[in-house]
Amino acid sequence: MNFKKIIAALLFFSYMIVGQHVYAQTNYSDVKVDELTDAQVRQLMQRAESVGYNDAQLEQMAAAQGMKPEEVTKLHIRVEKIRKSNNTDNKVSERSPSEDFSERSYEGSDSTSNKKYNLNNKAKAELKDAFGNLIPKIFGAELFKNNDIKFEPNLRMATPKSYIIGPDDQLIIDLTGDNEADYKLQVSPEGTIRVQYVGLVSVGGLSIEQATSKIRSAMSGTYPGLRSGRTSLSINLGNIRSIKVTLLGEVVKPGSYTLSSLSTVFNALNASGGPNDNGSFRKIQVIRNNKIVSTIDVYSFLLKGMQTGNIRLQDQDVINIPVYQTRVEMSGEVKRPALYEVLSNESLEDVINFAGGFSNKAYTAKIKVLQNTNKERRITDVNADDFSKYSPLNGDKYVVETILDRFANRVEIVGAVFRPGQYELEKGVTLKQLIQKADGLKEDAFLNRGYISRLNSDNSLALLSFDVDKILKGTEQDIPLRREDKVTISSIFDLREEYKVDIKGEVRSPGSFDYAEGMTLEALIQMAGGLREGATPNRIEIARRIKNSDANSISAKTAEILNVNISRDLRVQDSTFVLQPFDIVSIRSSEGYQVQQQVKVEGEVLYPGIYTITRKDERISDVIKRAGGLTVLSFAEGASLKRPGPDKIEGEVVRDKNGKIMAGKSLGSSNKNAIDRKEEEMQKLANLRRLQGVGVQDTAQLIQEVKILGSDLVGIDLVKILKSPASKYDLLVEDGDVIRVPKQLQTVRVTGEVLRPTNIVYSPNKSMKQYINGAGGFTYNANKKSAYIQYANGSVDAGSKFLFFNNYPRVKPGAEIFVPKQAPKEKLGIQGLVGISTALASLAAILITVFRK
Repeated sequence: MNFKKIIAALLFFSYMIVGQHVYAQTNYSDVKVDELTDAQVRQLMQRAESVGYNDAQLEQMAAAQGMKPEEVTKLHIRVEKIRKSNNTDNKVSERSPSEDFSERSYEGSDSTSNKKYNLNNKAKAELKDAFGNLIPKIFGAELFKNNDIKFEPNLRMATPKSYIIGPDDQLIIDLTGDNEADYKLQVSPEGTIRVQYVGLVSVGGLSIEQATSKIRSAMSGTYPGLRSGRTSLSINLGNIRSIKVTLLGEVVKPGSYTLSSLSTVFNALNASGGPNDNGSFRKIQVIRNNKIVSTIDVYSFLLKGMQTGNIRLQDQDVINIPVYQTRVEMSGEVKRPALYEVLSNESLEDVINFAGGFSNKAYTAKIKVLQNTNKERRITDVNADDFSKYSPLNGDKYVVETILDRFANRVEIVGAVFRPGQYELEKGVTLKQLIQKADGLKEDAFLNRGYISRLNSDNSLALLSFDVDKILKGTEQDIPLRREDKVTISSIFDLREEYKVDIKGEVRSPGSFDYAEGMTLEALIQMAGGLREGATPNRIEIARRIKNSDANSISAKTAEILNVNISRDLRVQDSTFVLQPFDIVSIRSSEGYQVQQQVKVEGEVLYPGIYTITRKDERISDVIKRAGGLTVLSFAEGASLKRPGPDKIEGEVVRDKNGKIMAGKSLGSSNKNAIDRKEEEMQKLANLRRLQGVGVQDTAQLIQEVKILGSDLVGIDLVKILKSPASKYDLLVEDGDVIRVPKQLQTVRVTGEVLRPTNIVYSPNKSMKQYINGAGGFTYNANKKSAYIQYANGSVDAGSKFLFFNNYPRVKPGAEIFVPKQAPKEKLGIQGLVGISTALASLAAILITVFRK
């Protein structure tokens, strides 16, 4: 049993390899199941069933041939979906001819075998197309397979006069005028109808027009008004009969079909799927009574919309689709690349027209033709003049290549001309003429030199220089241009450094500005927004570049300094200072100008808020006095001074670039009496990280952490300050200082590497170790030696050790005790062991040497 399966598998793969005889072996890893049609998946299933494989084995075969796992999963889903669809279709009963005239029925074993044969051939051809898209589509093949295109006859139209009456047709005869009557008569199998008061009338085989004339003559004896014209007669079809036609030859689904008697050849082709891969689209024959009554060329309909030869079918007609004789492939730069069938009287020019003509990128001078000989393939070039003379041969492949991405007559000019760009290279065009075509030179053109980029005969680049001014004046010989020459004429601004002047200091918008010839100092100040309020118009300094400095002199000047006085209102004066490129202008502040400076007092004072510094020697005690002094709930020992600078007072006192105070938060709010602890918490966390040794090996990170650790708090002793004003403890206040006086503090906070970080009620009799024990004691990885305490005023104190005794600092109300984490110990790796071993060996060698001596 296993041996049979192996043989079947070998036959299956051999068949697939043979199907690719023209092309290289299929790469199954490139197969995209989503791009396969249902017909292509069905053909894979049929091929697997023909060798005894089930669906699971089909998937295994696809995976073994290189199909990706995700594509195998998609193939499994598609196969299951098609299986369910097939089961549903099998349960649908056959419809009657009156319900669907396109329904077919096979008769005889020959038609069934032809069907199976053609399906296998189609599966073989499309198998190659499914796994690699190597087979081009046949032009016209989709016409009869497209469900959106229907060729069903219109049963509601008036009866055509040429319609041939046959058995089972129902004729509706209407009499109007002097005589009123209507009859619905069925045509008998003998082709006759029986008219009341008239008798039998033979109408079988007659057209509607002929039958109308015959019935009128027969009824004239009974209805005299028909002869006089006072009675009118009309005949139409009632129920339309069904006919049987047979499709033979190279048809997708050959067999006998039951169709409407109004059906045409296209209706039958649509019902049968049209010609198969070997069928002709140009010579479809309609055989009636053993004679060819019409030959249909489907290309006439596809290309021109004309249904020439698409006659109405009759019962027992035979449609024969012969094998094509000549088929060629059109590929490359055409609008419809495909396989085309060619008749004996058609040329290559006709094939090009079939393909919709050349694309806009096609190389039309000649077409490459790949031909089949008796032994091998050969290539031939067909010139454009011979397109109408060349007779296509079966198997020809025409390759239309793309045009070259280059120009045969292009020159280009760029730079300081009014219309730079590409121009046509006319015969004899020179450099001067090209400049004139570009509307001449701009005013800023550099006239001393231009250059031409030119391609040599081997496509290497060459540069040809010329004097622009002499070429235009005619004093130098003009230069003839060649294909792909590129002329470059520079601007004087492209060849020099961009001219700028800088202004700094007390102006509203300092910065760099474009230099303009004749620019004055007053104009530059105006461009910078004018002077600030504190600026002085006197002793304005201009630093100018030195161009001819003595490079060998130690005391050589590096810049020329000029001092200028101007009027504050920037009025135009007779004598103005003219700037030069790259000058640097510095505007200084007035010597007597002073911007108001402010400090903030928070917490337990009678009048907290912002206070302006009135004297340069104003101190903390002076500000506290102006704030009304301390309240009864104040804790002077915990008072702190925060010195972040004038731009960092929590948004309340922020100055703009002109020194003015910007609007901020309300200072009189009682909520502002609460001390902001967020920044202090961040500093504590950073201190912990530093003490734990985290990141100390990274220099850049350590520098960043040092910046973070830079506290704005200044430890002060407000008790001593108030007792001894103007002493060394009473610091001078600065702009942006924040003085904080907290309430009476009654707790001590313990954080870090303790078992239970918490707040503990302050007791003057407890030591730092006792507070730590109150928080659960040290954790296993606590760094006991590095524990420290931060007091409420911002000062920090750490413990010390004398001999075997630890000396912890005194704890005060509001203090916070921090216990850092022990730095992680690095494991001794192989390199460490090697280093220690090397050191020990070196030490042993030294000792041995010493003792030997």
